[in-house]
Amino acid sequence: MIHLDRITKSFGDKHIIRNLSLSIEKGERICIIGPSGCGKSTILKLLVGLLRPDSGVVRINSQLVETENERELHKIRRDIGFAFQSSALFDSINVARNVGFSLTERENPLPQYEVDRIVGEKLKLVGMDGFESSMPSSLSGGQARRVGIARALAHEPKIVLYDEPTAGLDPQLCRSIEDTIVSLSETLNVTSIVISHQISTMLRTAEKIYFMHEGRFLEPETPQSIQNSTQEPIREFFKGEFNY
Repeated sequence: MIHLDRITKSFGDKHIIRNLSLSIEKGERICIIGPSGCGKSTILKLLVGLLRPDSGVVRINSQLVETENERELHKIRRDIGFAFQSSALFDSINVARNVGFSLTERENPLPQYEVDRIVGEKLKLVGMDGFESSMPSSLSGGQARRVGIARALAHEPKIVLYDEPTAGLDPQLCRSIEDTIVSLSETLNVTSIVISHQISTMLRTAEKIYFMHEGRFLEPETPQSIQNSTQEPIREFFKGEFNY
């Protein structure tokens, strides 16, 4: 479903991504980890076409993402949902309008009754049914994250990108969001890419874990293997976190 082939990306004289390759199958859940500034968020921007690689190829469902055709790029983006860090809800509109935003603000908006049906369905999926009329300012951090996920799902994407979905939440809320990510993956068979610094999120949501080091991915680990990894950069990154 997703294929990155020998991607490079620099900003000025700073080389962020160097000859990076990755293939992700439909329905897989992966987590990308690594030090701050190593290029994790850059990968997400490359996947949705907000950035273009200096060299290499990005494909979603065999389609080139770095197309010059805006209409084709829009079609690719319709297959992708993005759950932003800190939710990024619109403060001036209620939960229902936030979740239904992509359905009403597009070239061919859906009828309102259909938008209402989808909004209710997605909010129920994330355990937030009944909050349609609530304003973002009245939500807790965990509730806002759930609404952000519902919004990412509203247009029925095949891929969902999660940027630090549990950052700043207490352990109980972290577990709740992590359970939601896994449940949605299994229920909807969506492909999930999670960027996170939270150890619990990495261990509880991912089937494969990719560690970024010097612009490339090290050999992928699993939640079980990473705790006893033989790869030195990973051992150093988690020094003291696991019982090596």
